[in-house]
Amino acid sequence: MTAIKRVFMVDGKPFFPIGGQSCNSSGYNALEAEQAFKIVKMLNGNTLEIPVYWEQVEPQEGKFDFTALDALLASARRYDMKLILLWFASWKNGNMDYAPKWVKTDTKRFKRVKAQSGKDVWDLSSHCKANMEADKKAFVALCKHLKMKDGANRTVIAIQIENEQGIIGSDRDYGPEAQAEFDRPVPAKLVAAMKKAGKGRIYDIWQKSGAKKSGTWPEMFGFEAGELMTAWSISCYVDSIAEAGKAAYDIVLYTNVWLMEQHGWVRAGESYPSGGGVSKVLDIYKWYTPHLDFIAPDNYQLDSKGFEEVCANYAREDNPFFMPETIGDPNMFRAMADFNCLGNFFFGVEILLDPDGVVRPERQTTIDCIRCTAAAAPLLLQYQGTGKIHAFVQEDNVPTWEKELDGFSILAEYGDKRAPWSGKDWRHRTPGWMPVPQTKFKPAYGLVIQSSKNEFYFVGANIRFFLRPQLTPDTVGSSQLIGDSISQNFSFIVSVDEGHFDNNGEFVIDRKRNGDEIGRRGFWVEPDINVLRVITCD
Repeated sequence: MTAIKRVFMVDGKPFFPIGGQSCNSSGYNALEAEQAFKIVKMLNGNTLEIPVYWEQVEPQEGKFDFTALDALLASARRYDMKLILLWFASWKNGNMDYAPKWVKTDTKRFKRVKAQSGKDVWDLSSHCKANMEADKKAFVALCKHLKMKDGANRTVIAIQIENEQGIIGSDRDYGPEAQAEFDRPVPAKLVAAMKKAGKGRIYDIWQKSGAKKSGTWPEMFGFEAGELMTAWSISCYVDSIAEAGKAAYDIVLYTNVWLMEQHGWVRAGESYPSGGGVSKVLDIYKWYTPHLDFIAPDNYQLDSKGFEEVCANYAREDNPFFMPETIGDPNMFRAMADFNCLGNFFFGVEILLDPDGVVRPERQTTIDCIRCTAAAAPLLLQYQGTGKIHAFVQEDNVPTWEKELDGFSILAEYGDKRAPWSGKDWRHRTPGWMPVPQTKFKPAYGLVIQSSKNEFYFVGANIRFFLRPQLTPDTVGSSQLIGDSISQNFSFIVSVDEGHFDNNGEFVIDRKRNGDEIGRRGFWVEPDINVLRVITCD
């Protein structure tokens, strides 16, 4: 049993946010925002992630404009949807593109990062107090406006502070303020935190560099000192904004991360923003951001090993695990089942449809993954951390997957192997009882939740499940083969029902299966059936 800290709450109850993030490189007009809401609704999602830009909110210093935000609130309520706002301010993807014009053009007051060459980097310096205070002032104004406009409705459930912050173009700031800090002793709080932890990436770097009791950043951390100092500086900057924001409006706050877990050259300031909350410096972020609820990775890893590495690095006891940006592939089921992910969002919901509003075929898997997750959300809220949730994701050249459950063995079979008759209903087969030919690879994935010894829930795609009581020594080898499937030692079936969960979390039956559809060819699932419930008896 793992204790789950439920960060997201709606009406005093735990909430599992699932949906998409809007494309966000340019400012939204009403039509673009409406399209994003429509598509998330089509996915059966419950939440849209969408940015709010500092340059839009404060076009002139001290003069705030929340017209666009008010329009988003109205649209979200019309679609009965929640919002997670993304505050694009001092940083967005390692640069300062979304800062207001009056910040960008006043380089004497709002200082930029300087590279080792002495040239300015297109990045606001975290060592410049004026930068932080200006960002903080705007963010507090945003939080106060939200409290006034949305404090009762709570349409907005969280705010992301900055976006993939850090420096692209240098490992650290070489300006005079930053250099003075680099040459000062490492803060005693950080040294004490390392000693107390006694492990971790920062601790290991310190040990490798000689484990000095005190010293400057390079004396304590060697050649990685620049990135570590930048992480300390930026995390302090972000937390100061978060502290002021929470004081104005008590709401979930977090920041996200452009990852260092990637292929090819991996260099801070080059392949990822230096000073962002990457796994190497995550300890520093956790020590210096007490006003953030969590640090969230943008997990675009395509290979299962890499994806799980990211999950393991961020699913820590001190860091509730949430993924604000993903590619929307079946790996997300591993995150929810094996790492207790509290919510998942696909980046760029608009690209799921072509200009005519038709689903792009290459995006169907993403759509199905989100729909399956949305259908299973009440089960995730109830059973994450209990060991009752299991993910099945097809790997190359692996046709099946088996697992021992409480009193049962389960076999997951990928694809429609059981031609010429698949046992599916009229919605999922062609005339003549033949399965639909698969002309290209169709991924198989799903979740199994064993809520009690004899009750199971399934969601997924292109997969069928088989259950039988766990074998004992006297029953091994007694199964009878009929055709290409095992017919005996299967559990006795009480009912097999397709359905969904209502607003109270109760399972509602939409369609009952029986006869040929529940026989020896297993329990098949597809995204359009929502949730399949199977009840057995001894």
